[in-house]
Amino acid sequence: MRILTNELKDKIGHQVTVAGWVHELRDLGGIKFLLLRDRKGLVQVTVLKKKVDPEIFDQFSGLGREYVIQVTGTVSQSNIAQAGIEIFPTALEILAEAQSPLPLDPSQKVRADFDTRLNHRVLDLRSHNHRSVFVIQACLVSGFREFLEKEGFYEVHTPKIVATGTEGGTELFPIQYFENKAFLAQSPQFYKQMLVGAGFERVYEVGPVYRAEEHNTVRHINEYTSLDIEFGFITDDRDIRALENRLLSHMVTRVQTECEAELAELQATIPAVPSTIPDITLAEALEIAGEEGYDLSPAGEKLVCDYSKESLDSEFIFITAYPQKKRPMYAMPDGELTKSFDLLLRGLEVTTGGQRIHQYGLLVEKIKERGLDPDGFEFYLEVFKYGMPPHGGFAIGAERLTMQILGLENIREATFFPRDRTRLVP
Repeated sequence: MRILTNELKDKIGHQVTVAGWVHELRDLGGIKFLLLRDRKGLVQVTVLKKKVDPEIFDQFSGLGREYVIQVTGTVSQSNIAQAGIEIFPTALEILAEAQSPLPLDPSQKVRADFDTRLNHRVLDLRSHNHRSVFVIQACLVSGFREFLEKEGFYEVHTPKIVATGTEGGTELFPIQYFENKAFLAQSPQFYKQMLVGAGFERVYEVGPVYRAEEHNTVRHINEYTSLDIEFGFITDDRDIRALENRLLSHMVTRVQTECEAELAELQATIPAVPSTIPDITLAEALEIAGEEGYDLSPAGEKLVCDYSKESLDSEFIFITAYPQKKRPMYAMPDGELTKSFDLLLRGLEVTTGGQRIHQYGLLVEKIKERGLDPDGFEFYLEVFKYGMPPHGGFAIGAERLTMQILGLENIREATFFPRDRTRLVP
């Protein structure tokens, strides 16, 4: 039975079988050192010519980096080996060879430029440093699901091929759907609202969304994973922010508890989630940033987050009360403003949410105000005709949240296989 490297400390003196990739090789003639890498870490395999079968010694001589191998041997303590453990082999099986030279170095002894890393992403992800990002991201998403299940939410899966955009047709990727024109979904917004009204009341989805944004920056990608929530029978947007506050606290605590090794690998200091995340209105945020208009610029978001950290002791801050013209047609109006919000973290928006309109007549009115035809949204509007509770929700970009929590410089660092303005492969 195969043993993972993180289990070896409990196997001192035992014969075990490990398997993984050849991370590093050193040949000193009569002794060879090999670092074997699996998904949990590294272990040193020490091959002594005097103490091993000559055939096995020759097998080790023929290995190359990134070969996939299986080693059987005795686990021993060591004063010099990594983690204080080494294996003295009694058998070696080569499971797969690797071509040489490698296009990049998974051990990171030779750093590759970012484009080379993305072009050879599978090799790049063999680095524990880079893989740690996605172990943490998986923990965040798992924590997201875990919290919501306990709160009585149902996980749902909605269409990604749609007839119309959630925000009136902007930033859409068109596709040919048999004889009809269709689009890739910008979000599951319409469907999650419809499912609230269908009686599920509390729903969430983890799934891809697509935005045909032209800009190609370190904070944007065109396909990303959205963590979406919608729930009914709320009082107003304050209920939504309170739920997200508790959700983020659970997600971050889970990472702190379960990903200590990965956080240490990345030397990351993740932000504390306060018991009550502070909130300010957009008008107040614009004043802090010294800006005007209907939204904050990237520089303004940074200034507001600096203010929040210094004056409110929080790296998270909600921005509330956005103008109607800045928000989608379904945002609940509050005079000229809306009961909506963004959540900023370390200078970047990671969440957009708010209360939605639940009255049929008002929603139709807002659709018309945007110059849109309500007939084109009949499939969506139907639920509002037959009794829709007050409701709302939000969406978190998984890659952006990972990026900001870990202090990464580029969202592509938190995306397995990025899709941006210029990249379609791998």
